[in-house]
Amino acid sequence: MSFEQIEYFDEIVRQLDEVVPVYQEVYAEPPYHEGPQDAVDFLGRARRQATQDGFRLVMARTGGGEVAGFAYGFWLAADTRWWSAVREPLGEAFVKETGRRTFNLAELAVRREWRRQGIAAELHRRLISGLEAERIVLTVRPEAEAAPAQTAYGAWGYQNVGRARDRDASPAYDVMVLPLR
Repeated sequence: MSFEQIEYFDEIVRQLDEVVPVYQEVYAEPPYHEGPQDAVDFLGRARRQATQDGFRLVMARTGGGEVAGFAYGFWLAADTRWWSAVREPLGEAFVKETGRRTFNLAELAVRREWRRQGIAAELHRRLISGLEAERIVLTVRPEAEAAPAQTAYGAWGYQNVGRARDRDASPAYDVMVLPLR
């Protein structure tokens, strides 16, 4: 398995097309049950997110060059509304952003056949390596099918700080934070 980190916008946009099949495969599984339109929506969202400050993409490739997994994230901007979806009160000081306080791990996905081999941990390690962040934040679905991801995040030091929901009809997500300093 080889890993590559990409931080340049033009290259990121080109590589995002290669991660769509991974996204499609992973998010077709429970609890997501996403379909082809969701993958199209993901690509559009990922391309918009790629314009965020500090966006980085890490990909894991098999010996044959196939993408086995990927992770990406970016800095939360000082004027972000990211925390507004959290239902529990976290306090003004906790949710205050500076543009360099919190790095958002937006996506981490590994194809089924490549799971339980340390690939997700290595993608995570490479994604956050060298960041001068106070903390990393991510969201994960609370359903039982997401328990392996929640267990991994807990083992990596993440703590659950609340539940988020963008809109009443949208699914709930647990908000997890990894303090770095």
